[in-house]
Amino acid sequence: MIKVGDPLPAVTLQEFSEVEGNGCSIGPNPVNVAEASKGKTIALFALPGAFTPTCSAKHVPGFVEKAGELQKAGVDEIWCLSVNDAFVMGAWARDQKTAGKVRMLADGSADFAKAAGLTLDLTGRGMGIRSARYSMLVKDGKVASLNVEAPGKFEVSDAGTMLSQLKG
Repeated sequence: MIKVGDPLPAVTLQEFSEVEGNGCSIGPNPVNVAEASKGKTIALFALPGAFTPTCSAKHVPGFVEKAGELQKAGVDEIWCLSVNDAFVMGAWARDQKTAGKVRMLADGSADFAKAAGLTLDLTGRGMGIRSARYSMLVKDGKVASLNVEAPGKFEVSDAGTMLSQLKG
């Protein structure tokens, strides 16, 4: 499992863009993790799936709600990763009103989750291999703090915990 001090996995995620601009076309666009995290402080959180109950009712809304506070505490960007495709993540971003607050990044083949050693096997529930629920503070592409949830829990990967770690 990835740990504090380790670099983020060298993978490419996908991000759905609603509008054309800044070198991005409408639709899915590649996000090279190493390039996108270089020189930035990122509050990254990952979860098992888009549109699932805890993820939609608590995890994403908490980061959307606290986006301004996280930025005031030194966070440049907030990333949400899920093992879904970019189209699903784009639809979920619209549903959760994340524009300008949280980047919704698709880890469609679980490449990031597998490389980080943070997978969750939900095959028995018909969902396949997913990401574990966690959050991490990333500074210049390296893990500065890591909060991994026990299966089925939502206690340490929330926006409030991340904010208290930034202020502590």
